[in-house]
Amino acid sequence: MKYTPQEVMQYIQEEDVKFIRLAFCDVHGTPKNISIMPHELERAFKYGIAIDASAIAGFGDEVHSDLFLHPDPATITVLPWRPEHGRVVRMLCSISHLDGTPFAHDTRSILKQAIADAAKAGHSFSFGSELEFYLFKLDESGEPTTIPYDQASYMDVAPEDKCENVRREVCLALERMGIQPESSHHEEGPGQNEIDFRYSDALSAADNAVTFCTVVKTIAARNGLHADFSPKPISGKPGSGFHINISVKGGDDSVMHRTMGGILKHIPEMTLFLNPTEPSYQRLGANKAPKYISWSSDNRSQLIRVPAADGEYRRFELRSPDCTANPYLAFALLIWAGLDGIQNNIAPPEKSNVNLYTASPKDLWGLETLPLNRNAAAKTALSSDFVQAHLPQSLIEYFCER
Repeated sequence: MKYTPQEVMQYIQEEDVKFIRLAFCDVHGTPKNISIMPHELERAFKYGIAIDASAIAGFGDEVHSDLFLHPDPATITVLPWRPEHGRVVRMLCSISHLDGTPFAHDTRSILKQAIADAAKAGHSFSFGSELEFYLFKLDESGEPTTIPYDQASYMDVAPEDKCENVRREVCLALERMGIQPESSHHEEGPGQNEIDFRYSDALSAADNAVTFCTVVKTIAARNGLHADFSPKPISGKPGSGFHINISVKGGDDSVMHRTMGGILKHIPEMTLFLNPTEPSYQRLGANKAPKYISWSSDNRSQLIRVPAADGEYRRFELRSPDCTANPYLAFALLIWAGLDGIQNNIAPPEKSNVNLYTASPKDLWGLETLPLNRNAAAKTALSSDFVQAHLPQSLIEYFCER
């Protein structure tokens, strides 16, 4: 629902709200926030709330350190784990300089630009997220370990699946925040879980993905556990992915095909932003995580899988990203790559119908691989005309130098 600033201020007054969290992300997609009292909200809407950018990853240095948060009233939500009396609400923010010009490294605003570019071309993109994570026990000091909460496997049930109550609490908290999970289950690894969302517009999908990680970590901590979203937390066990389901509206039946062609063309250049950490590359190529640039129908060894679905559920699934990716940057780049495919009639390569984990060298011949390590991904991104056409050079260099 689209609320106005006046409606939000009225809600704050009527619903016993005592703290307002103004939330944003650093360039890695890590959630940040500052809390203000209700009497400061009018000023926040009118002028913004100042923050020290030099203390935020990828935001700048001490020379130009003042930035301003501007809350988006449409994103107001109650934090359900906080007290009912003296409630706490959260709003997501855009970020600007003192003179009102948008901050170039505000990744939520970058995604808004990609959405606007798609709308101008007559298309709208929707995304559905599938996010995997591990639940680990804490040690005697309350610090995280790498001891899984259970030894269950794919879609097991209680009592083997000890994680189901945590997943249930997460789903209920998300519902109270206006976010609708589609399904949840135990994944293949010990203590590994997955919660999926039905597709939504790009901005809502990215907002929900960021919110989801915060909710999972909060609920896990309240249960004496640690939620780990890293791509390969346990050597020899399945990694955790951030599978992205993509659909597009506008145009004829070939639009989805060309969107997929554009993404497959540009995926090496985007990989640094979809898989930004070195452990990301330890995950790729094993346990259903792709390594080759390929696609197929209903084949989980491929980079892109086209599930069997009709009508509004038609989509394709990109399987390489992991949860260390910033969803705003990931979705923005995927939109721009898809638009390139649509506008330039880019066809995807020939469908690959083999199991790439057991395929013979003959079957693999000619298949291009994703960058095999972070350094290779950074070099590819830095030399990419596509990436440089859409992202600020300073942001690209920041990621490449990390």
